[in-house]
Amino acid sequence: MVQPASAQQRADAAAAIQRSAHLVRQNVHRVIVGADEAVTSVLVALLARGHVLIEDVPGTGKTTLAHAVARSIGASFKRIQFTPDLMPSDILGINYYSQKSGEFEFREGPIAASIVLADEINRATPRTQSALLEAMQERTYTIDGVTRALPQPFVVLATQNPVELEGTFPLPEAQLDRFLLRLRVGYPSEEGELEVLRRFEGGSPLDTLRPVVSAEELVALSAQLRLIHVEDEVARYIVSLCRATREHPALELGASPRASLALFDAARALAAIEGRDYVRPDDVKRLVQPVLGHRVLLSSQTRLRGRSSHDVLEEIQRAQPVPIIDRG
Repeated sequence: MVQPASAQQRADAAAAIQRSAHLVRQNVHRVIVGADEAVTSVLVALLARGHVLIEDVPGTGKTTLAHAVARSIGASFKRIQFTPDLMPSDILGINYYSQKSGEFEFREGPIAASIVLADEINRATPRTQSALLEAMQERTYTIDGVTRALPQPFVVLATQNPVELEGTFPLPEAQLDRFLLRLRVGYPSEEGELEVLRRFEGGSPLDTLRPVVSAEELVALSAQLRLIHVEDEVARYIVSLCRATREHPALELGASPRASLALFDAARALAAIEGRDYVRPDDVKRLVQPVLGHRVLLSSQTRLRGRSSHDVLEEIQRAQPVPIIDRG
């Protein structure tokens, strides 16, 4: 029987996660100006062992954010530029006949890295997109009947442009459901944009970025999330939000039980990043849009009325009673 964690163990775990998250956040902000919520969301995904879909217009720093986060973590990193002619073997790897050895040998693809940047993921064909499904869910990949394990941690940071749709292939629901979070970077403020010019005046700050957390530390910190406490009332609040999406008339498809688990894990990660060893209802409310927004499907009538998933989720949140947690 597993003994429950003591208050001191929970506090120590939250403090360790907060320290490391602060180091990564500071390092990323040497390159990225503003975008505090986006950076925090990526940290949530790293700790919760989830994948991130960064969706925004060109030039807002999607790829730069992914590069900065990857360089802040001392782990292997590979970038895949998704194009219509990209094949699954270009991602996973191939078995080829070596004339030198006279045998078939395996050449691994860029998927075999801890942090994989899938740039403009919606430009690849559905067949190529589906090559990521097993890797993102099971953290393994299969070539010619042989299944290989991926390194730990394994996180996919994917980017896509939601405006330019010509020559793109929308991600299917099964693919979207594999992403823990969908986020937008957004435009910086006027002062922030001026700061970008100054920072890049003498060259890219990315070139001097160094790791501040190792891959081993990140894996250990992820394991500590199980010590972050979630009251029964907060867990029930998470479930009620997700179940409400399945019953709302404006939605054709609601959030799955996988979404409930994603919201649960993300809330624990956010609480720890904030230095708390317990989850507040506010943590859940803050994560509803990035965790559930890409997992629900609007009905045709809702789309015709000009409503968005953001609007519907806000309506659902207002309708659900928020639990009051007294931590003394």
